[in-house]
Amino acid sequence: MTVRTTVVVGATAVALATGLAAPAMAAGTDTHEATRQAVHAAVKDGVPGVTLTARNGRSSWSTTAGVGNLRTHAPRSVDDRYRVGSITKTFVSTVVLQLEAEGRLSLDDTVDTWLPGVVHGNGHDGSRITLRQLLNHTSGIFNYTADETFGRTYFLKDGFFKHRYDTQSPEQLVATAMAHEPDFAPGTSWNYSNTNYVLAGMVIQKVTGRPYGEEIRHRIIDPLHLSATSVPGTRVTVPRPSSRAYSKLAETATGPTYDVTELNPSLASSAGEMISDSADLDRFYSALLKGRLLPPEQLKEMKTTVSVEGIPNAGYGLALIDRKLSCGVHVWGHDGGIHGSSSVAVTTADGRHSLAFNFNGDWSGDTDAVIEAEFCGK
Repeated sequence: MTVRTTVVVGATAVALATGLAAPAMAAGTDTHEATRQAVHAAVKDGVPGVTLTARNGRSSWSTTAGVGNLRTHAPRSVDDRYRVGSITKTFVSTVVLQLEAEGRLSLDDTVDTWLPGVVHGNGHDGSRITLRQLLNHTSGIFNYTADETFGRTYFLKDGFFKHRYDTQSPEQLVATAMAHEPDFAPGTSWNYSNTNYVLAGMVIQKVTGRPYGEEIRHRIIDPLHLSATSVPGTRVTVPRPSSRAYSKLAETATGPTYDVTELNPSLASSAGEMISDSADLDRFYSALLKGRLLPPEQLKEMKTTVSVEGIPNAGYGLALIDRKLSCGVHVWGHDGGIHGSSSVAVTTADGRHSLAFNFNGDWSGDTDAVIEAEFCGK
């Protein structure tokens, strides 16, 4: 199953699959052979390379397939760092919920309470939209990455190579969205909008006086010792060890392949700019579901889902997706895409069995098959 939730979503190209979840296999059956086969199938399907780490209890298992560099044929590494796209949203939502637990904001606050006048124009009204509606994508706010001009500028070949190092401020990204009408009245439907999480990052800064990335480092990265995880801001490179990232930079999956590793991730902002590796993502989602990052009340709020039209086996919480796989167990997670990178991180409801992996290409490969293989053995 696929839910379109990545930073590069929209009519303009590099739209990748969204994060979803998976159930735990019975004890004694966890050989990972099905997972290994699914990873190699993704490479056969055209993904340049895959890196993956699964953790079940105290045991950890990693594998790679394909290449990390199409020019040199160097392999991918199990320690590769990569751009995680919309997985960033779960980190952002966690910080907002921590601030709620501290009594510094409420999910029922309106956007205008913290960002007066920012969500305004063409029918948008921040006085009618709550922070909860930002986090579960029921705000109706237009998705800035669906803007055609933005898409041509940053997601298609000619625009990307001319503008890949541009800096976009959060205010500029929101202004792009405000040039369009809302998708629907607040609270009446669901539609994935990266603008929601750009605004959430701005709220974090308004409440704390510090950029959202600093709050993530202080509240999540440092306490969990996520040594491979970073919020790059405007840094255009990915820290080593890392592989190259590849895209078609087109609305089709055919044609030339381009190296898109270097880019200014400010175009994703708090909707999807972060970098991590598979081991760190396993640790983060496991800690989150085990209640190490949020009190029970806030974790319950995060896990309260709304239905996603057309996708009967999944619900969207506050940057956590609840998914029921073919073997029947509910698991939680997210995934995300950004130029040349498609990533998934999922974990069981008890946080015991986690999986995170990355494709270093954005036009092919079945992420759902890898999840099914790891947790359902098929």
